Amino acid sequence: MMGAWIIAARRSPVMPRGGAFSGLAVQDLAAPVIRAVLADAGLDAGQVDELILSNALGGGGNPARLAALAAGLPDRVAGLSIDRQCAGGLDAIRLAAAMVGAGQADVVIAGGAESYSRRPLRLALSPGQAPVPYDQPPFTPWPERDPEMTAAAAALAQGLGISRARQEAWAIRSHARALAHPQPEVLAFAQGAADGFTRRLTPALAARAKPLAGSITVATAAVAADAAAFVVVVSPRMAERAARRLRIGASATLGALPEEPGLSPVPAMQAVLAQAGLDALALEQVELMEAYAVQALACMDALALPEDRVNPTGGALARGHPIGASGAILAARLFHGLWAGPGLAAIAAAGGIGSALILQADPP
Repeated sequence: MMGAWIIAARRSPVMPRGGAFSGLAVQDLAAPVIRAVLADAGLDAGQVDELILSNALGGGGNPARLAALAAGLPDRVAGLSIDRQCAGGLDAIRLAAAMVGAGQADVVIAGGAESYSRRPLRLALSPGQAPVPYDQPPFTPWPERDPEMTAAAAALAQGLGISRARQEAWAIRSHARALAHPQPEVLAFAQGAADGFTRRLTPALAARAKPLAGSITVATAAVAADAAAFVVVVSPRMAERAARRLRIGASATLGALPEEPGLSPVPAMQAVLAQAGLDALALEQVELMEAYAVQALACMDALALPEDRVNPTGGALARGHPIGASGAILAARLFHGLWAGPGLAAIAAAGGIGSALILQADPP
């Protein structure tokens, strides 16, 4: 055995902003999930070498350290916080795999946690002017190449001819699949045991959904949300004893056109398939982020992905988008869904960044 392996994966329920998790700080979302993945892996806290946590909306201060201490990890586990916006959760796992693969660690917990409900207020300061609140920081140095995310999704739909009807059909399918399948990766919290947004979305309801921009509506855009998700990444020596394990294969994070963030996963997905020597048809399961229905559809079209293998038990349109945790949620779903062949997780991030990761099932 070589490389790095995932031997456990869990997530919290995903709750819409201002909902059941609005009273929980990031470390309070993260700590129970960290303890759960350790228990699933059959490991003690003392065996953990590092915790890598993605967080996009917090106020700084190394939330990974807060989460490590709150979860009862040893004081020596320093905690590493990263911010690559939506791609951060997947990139935390990529960093963990690199650390383990380099022989610098045997056990790394990696993932993300986001409290959209408790994000700090942000003010832009300019000399001689009153502070101005803002929601989206700049993702490029050029305002003309830094679109608001929903406006960018609407432009993508118009440019590729992806109709509102097709977007609505995909959203309806996402909710229906989520309702029809168990979500074994979810850890029940006192505030809720299941995703808070999943519902029976009908064509009539989708047709009445409030427009946001162009053909994008509230039914075809993932809601802002709170959640945490983590996996346990280990060395081959540790993986040999695991009851279940997935090998971390090819991975990539690449930049693309900043003004087209919805298409940014495509180069990363193409790169990992090429690295692995795989055709898209060889994938058993694909977990593709649905920040917007059009983004998922555009990426599927670009790689000719079979629809029945993409988000087979529902996607983010049926859950919500807890930015820093979303990539780790994709990996957790692959961990619980793959049994034979390879699987692919992929996500877009603001600024024109895409991350992709291949996992390979390896039944003991």
